[in-house]
This record gives sequence, C-alpha cells and structure tokens, in this order.
Amino acid sequence: MTIDVRRKPAVMIQGTGSHVGKSTIVAGLARAFTLRGLAVRPFKPQNMSNNAAAVADGGEIGRAQAVQARAAKIPPSVHMNPLLLKPETESGAQVIVQGRRVEHLRAADYRTRAQDFLPAVLESFAHLAADADLLLIEGAGSPAEINLREGDIAKLGFAEAADVPVIIVGDIDRGGVIASLVGTHAVLAPTERRRIKGFLVNKLRGDARLFDGGVTAIEKMTGWPCLGVVPWLAQSASLPVEDTVDLDRRTPGTGGRLRIAVPMLARIANFDDLDPLAQEEDVAVKFIRPGEALPGDTDLVVLPGSKSTIGDLHFLCAQGWDIDIVAHVRRGGQVLGLCGGYQMLGHIVADPDGVEGAPSEASGLGLLDVRTELTKEKVTRPVRAIHLATGEQISGYEIHLGRTEGRDCTRPVVLIDGRADGASSADGRVQGTYLHGLFASDGFRRAYLATFGAASRLAYEAHVVAALDALATHLATHIDLDRLLAIARAR
Repeated sequence: MTIDVRRKPAVMIQGTGSHVGKSTIVAGLARAFTLRGLAVRPFKPQNMSNNAAAVADGGEIGRAQAVQARAAKIPPSVHMNPLLLKPETESGAQVIVQGRRVEHLRAADYRTRAQDFLPAVLESFAHLAADADLLLIEGAGSPAEINLREGDIAKLGFAEAADVPVIIVGDIDRGGVIASLVGTHAVLAPTERRRIKGFLVNKLRGDARLFDGGVTAIEKMTGWPCLGVVPWLAQSASLPVEDTVDLDRRTPGTGGRLRIAVPMLARIANFDDLDPLAQEEDVAVKFIRPGEALPGDTDLVVLPGSKSTIGDLHFLCAQGWDIDIVAHVRRGGQVLGLCGGYQMLGHIVADPDGVEGAPSEASGLGLLDVRTELTKEKVTRPVRAIHLATGEQISGYEIHLGRTEGRDCTRPVVLIDGRADGASSADGRVQGTYLHGLFASDGFRRAYLATFGAASRLAYEAHVVAALDALATHLATHIDLDRLLAIARAR
C-alpha cells in the first residue's frame, strides 16, 4: 500500500513576530507527543541562523532543529531544515540546501530566487513524512510580514504549498499580544485566515486568570480558538540558544571562581559552545557587547566562532578588543579560540578566492604562530576527539572553511578522529581549535575547569534532557494537546 505523505498529520507553528518562542514550543511539543508514543519529526522549511549543528547524514542545520530532534529522541537530519541561510554581511548570506553550501546571495536576490528552493524543501518534507506519525513545522518570522508574502516559502507560503494547518503564537511578555494577534488576522487574506486553526499565548508571567478577558477578546475578533496560555518556564533557558537576540536577553553570571569573557562579534557563530560553561555554578560567563571593554579581572577570554572571520577581525579591532586581549595575555591571562576565533589568533587570515566576499587578507592578533587561508571546501561533520593535555574524550563537530598552518600547530590541542587539530603557544596560555561543542562533554569540561581551580557539578546532557522533559510537562499542562493533534490529523 502506498502512503500519501501529503496527508500525514502535520501542523505548523507560526508566530506574530520573531522570538515569540516558536522553537521552544516545537521542542516541547515534540517531546510531549514523543512521550505519547508518536513518531514525531520536527521541520523548518527555512531558517536564518549562524548557530548550526553538523549532522551525521552530512551537512548542517539550524541549532533549533537539532534540539527539536533531541526532544523527539531521534538523530538530527539535513531534511529537518532543508534551507539554512547563514548571514555573512549586512545584506547577504551563505545559502545551505539540504545541508550543503551552494552559493552566496544578497538579500534582494534571495527574495527573487526563494521559489527556486521550494522543490528541495518539499522533497525534504516528504522524506520526513514517510515514517512520521506527526510532523511539527516551525515557521520563520511572522505571516503578518505581508511585504514579504510574494515568493514566501517559510511561513504561509509553505503552509499553502504543503497544505498544512497553522497555529499562531503570540508573546505576552513583550506586550501588545492582543494587538499582535488581532493585527495579524486583519492583514491576512481570507484564505490565509482560514488556514490558521487557533492561537497560543506564550510567556505569561503572573495569574493566567487575569488574561481571561484578553483570550475572549482575541477569539471574538479573530474567530480563532485559544489552544492554551503558556506561563513563563525558567527551565527552558537551559536549552541551547540559536539567536543572538536570546543571547542579549541572558543575564551574565556574577558568581563563580572562573571569570570568562566572550567578545560578541558582529557575525558570531555557534556561540552555544559556551552554554555548558554558562550553566556551571563555579563559572561566570560574560558576553562583551560592542563598545564595552574586556573586564580587567577576566581569567579566560574565549574568542567564539564567526561566519565572517575577516569581517569580524576588523570588527574586533574597531572595538579595541585586540588591545584588551593582548594586554590580558601579558597579565598572565589565557585565551581560547574556537574555529573562526582560532583563525583570528594567528598572524594572517587570507581569503584569496573571495570565499567571504572580495579577495582580501587581514592581520590577526599574532598570539599564535599560525596563518590561515580560507578555502571553498567546507568541512561539516560530527567528530570524536581526544584532548591531548588531559586524555579526556570529546564528542563535538566541525563546521569551517579554511586551513590553518604554522609552528604552533606542532603543539595541537586535540586529536580529531586521530588527526591533530589546533595550536598552542609555547607557554600554553593561548590555544585554538576547530572543534565545536567540546564543553558539552562532561569529562573534558570537568578537567578543563580544574586547571583554573574551578569545579564542575553539571551533567550537561542530563540537564538538557531534564529541561526538555519539564518543558513537555509544562506544555501538556497548559495546551490542549488533544485538540492540537486533532487539527494536525484533520489536515
């Protein structure tokens, strides 16, 4: 018997705007329905993020979809996020299709080309649907952005192409949730309004009964039923973040024996590398905003990944952070560079083929005796590594363009699948590696923190699992899951 994947139960979670909690809602629903015994598959047609995850079937997807796959207790796949846009400049982005880099497009050009990628998006959707009991789809941005409706494949454009129902989420914490939901209804075409089958109100603080009148008003003015009012859940902050907006809202740690400073580069990427450290009681991680100086009491500077190494190197110097970092090292402080941050620590970063824009090169910080040349070939893969100084095993991943060579590479930091990677200064106080995700490995993190006299009390994987379970219970308490599933099945 042939299964018609077009009729598989599916529902799309959209929002009245960005950062209303769509990713978290989908992750919690994925765990909740998985615990009910359903084969859940998360999906996002198009994502824009520089926080990516390398997946075993080759390539990369947005970090949020990797978290949602973990919630559904399945391995992440490139088909869960078939179109990923990674901003490299203010007006352009690297285009990743089904996990693989295909080209760089300016924003204006992408708008005219978006429909070209719809077949690949629908192909991936069908691939996931083949063995799914339920597809949970996350939209991008807001359907109220009617100026972007033509050619859209990430919001209602996808919902129409795949013929799936939509639930729309409003964020009460930012204020104006009634206007945002009613306003969204007002600007949509009648056929689009009918595709939306209900709404959720997210991030409520206080007594939910005080918003009963608000729910009634929204239902009356839109005709959409309310499927739930979801209170704020502090434990959701334990999940890996995807966007710098989430990073901006995090309160910097103030306690702890080890003080870590992380410059917020303009094209910062894969900053979830720092999540496990930020959740350690004995560690204070502070992201340094543009215009701020590096704190003088910093023990460790972590230079994070970057989607545009040369551009971010110029940005770093424009903030005066290069001077701060060199002074930090002279005072006896330590520096760890991850991926793009590693490249910045050398003498030169060269881009002869114009991988990141026009062919160019830039002087690095000169704290490692290495030189980097950016290349067109992109390395994207999950890996296993051994930290040479401690012998601890690490599960991580690589996502990078470029080769780094030089004298300090004779003192590598890790062995990745048996291959030496990274570089260390002669005194060991400056190190760099292409390995992402290293701090998620409890044994390594414990040994690394011990070198600073800091203790590790966190079992990170168990911590994330507990947060996902708590989120699932929370949503099951405050959302009508039976009604939501019935909407998905009535597709």
